[in-house]
Order: sequence, then C-alpha cells, then structure tokens
Amino acid sequence: GRSVACRAAAVKKKGVKVVHGKEIPWNLFSPKAPYKGKVVKNVEQPHTLTEQTGDANWETCHVTFDHGGKVPYLEGQSIGVIAPGPDKKGEQPAKIRLYSIASSAVGDNESSKTVSLCVKRVVELDGSYANREVGEDTPDKAGTGFPENKVYRGVCSNHICDMSPGDDVLITGPTGAEMLLPEDPEANIIMLATGTGIAPMRSYLRLLFHDKAGAEGGLKAKVSGLIGKEAKRKFKGLAWLFMGVPYSKSLLYDDEHKVYKEKYPDNFRYDYAVSREEKNAEGQKMYIQTKMAEYRDELWEMMQSEKTHVYMCGLKGMESGMAECFGPIAEKNGKDWAEFAKAMKKADRYHVEVY
Repeated sequence: GRSVACRAAAVKKKGVKVVHGKEIPWNLFSPKAPYKGKVVKNVEQPHTLTEQTGDANWETCHVTFDHGGKVPYLEGQSIGVIAPGPDKKGEQPAKIRLYSIASSAVGDNESSKTVSLCVKRVVELDGSYANREVGEDTPDKAGTGFPENKVYRGVCSNHICDMSPGDDVLITGPTGAEMLLPEDPEANIIMLATGTGIAPMRSYLRLLFHDKAGAEGGLKAKVSGLIGKEAKRKFKGLAWLFMGVPYSKSLLYDDEHKVYKEKYPDNFRYDYAVSREEKNAEGQKMYIQTKMAEYRDELWEMMQSEKTHVYMCGLKGMESGMAECFGPIAEKNGKDWAEFAKAMKKADRYHVEVY
C-alpha cells in the first residue's frame, strides 16, 4: 500500500505535473489568483513584427513580461492573460485567453525572469459582431483606426498589442504538455506553423540554436570560444521549419531564422509558404501543405524514423493539409495516412496545438 500512497502524494504537489516521469511547472497561478507581472522592453525584437499589408488585422506583436522568476515554464508551454474586459460575453475582467509562449525557458534576455508572446491583433470590420459602432473606433498603438466602420477588436489581443513597458499584466499558468520537446539530442524536429503558430517553434529554436542553455558545456566549448569558433550545440538532429503566412510582410522572426541557417546549416532548414504572393508549378496558392509537397518524399522518409517528431501549431485546418500532402505517398507505401498519424501520436511523435 505504501507505494500507492506515495504516488497519490506526488500527484497533489502544487504547481507541478509529472509528464513522462519528469516534473514540469503547472498552473502555479490561476484565474482567481494570477501573477501580476510588468511589461518590459524586448531586447531582441521590435514591438510590431509585421508591416502594413492593407488588411485590417495586419499587425502581429512581440510582447515581453517580467515574471520575476515566479512563472517558470518549458519550451512548448502556454500562459494565460487576463484582460480587463468587458469581453464578448460582457464579463469583467475578461475570461482568460491562452497564448503559446514564444520565448525559450530562459526568456529572450536569458535571465529566466521574462516570458514573451507573439500575438496577432484581431480586428474585424463590418462583421456580424462589433464592439465599436461606426465613429467609435480610435487609432491603436500602431496608429490603425477605422472610424468609418463597425469594428470588432479582439479584447485580449488588443489589450496585449496596446501594451507599453511599465504596464501591468495578469498572468496564469504555465500549462500545456502537448508541445514539449523530446529529450533526445539526435531527434529530428519538423515544425509546421501558420501565423502566430510560430510561437512554440521560436521557443524551440532559441533553445536549440541561440541560448547558452543549449550550448555544449565543458572544456571543448571553452576552447572553441577562445579560438573564436561557433560554440557547438547540444542538438545534433535536424530542425526543419515550415511557416505559412499570407504576405511576405507578415513573416515572423525571419531575421533569427537567417542567422541559425548561416551558423548551423547542417541542423536547421526553413521554408516559407506565402499564400497570397506565391503559387506552385501547378498554379496552386502556396499554403504550408503545398510547400511541404515539394519535399514530400524526403519528409515521408524522415517520418519513418522513431527519432522524428512533428510539431504543428496554428489554425485549425492544418491537420487536413497534412492528409492532403501525405495521403498519396502513404498509400503508395501501403499505409493509410490517418492510421500512420495516429500511430505517431501514440508514440508521442506528433504534436498538435490548433485554435
């Protein structure tokens, strides 16, 4: 009976969850008792990541909060943000909104005291629902306003995108165990992101290719540092990113991807699908699955290995895109894509977070 009692005790430990035998931070702060953090200036990225495209919802922001080390998290987790509201249902404060964390565990300044989010500002014009009548909308922090229209502004996304350093922010979490990275340094990581679905992918890439936390320690590293060589990374596999956005002006973190590619060409690849600007050879719009189809055989081959993980984050339709891309090649190899994906999920090699 003793081991059962011990196990029960382990479950009750507040603020952690055991996932694959490892304790991870979990719901340290709840909607009723959130952590009050402060917005800080980001050291790595501008507040507005995108450029004007002519669409009302053109803006995506990178916003950083100081959590004083009280909200530890792992790459792939999420936090909640509570906006003052009122939200769509009239609730004040608004109901929490979850956001995938866009920074690695140590944060963008590697102090382990900050967390960054990648948030698209939701603005809809003349739709079925509005929270600004004609004449009521005023310019936001980026200077975008639509006084001539009936406007719906997403309550939490606008709250976050309008923030400035020094502002207070109410944080819950961390939460999420679906998108955690494998422990194996030899793993291959195929990442599929649409829009702000890039957030968890950025957290992985910072750890794998940027942070001191992901560099090889010990004497070897010191020697390469002294002779000015690029520090070797703990990660020895291949990380391959596919990112889908509507316009090239909507690309996110492209500057960072270029640096990783230049420094670690054997371990990092990236391909972009810009749907409103590019077409493939058959004249189809370049969605993420259209771009992946160009490398179908290579990707299929990679997915046969138990070392390969697929991470998918972004809009709901992404999974059907996978079936479209890999259905035919699976069949050619005597397999059914749906069954294959299910088996990958069961082996914890297929990770999906869509909203």
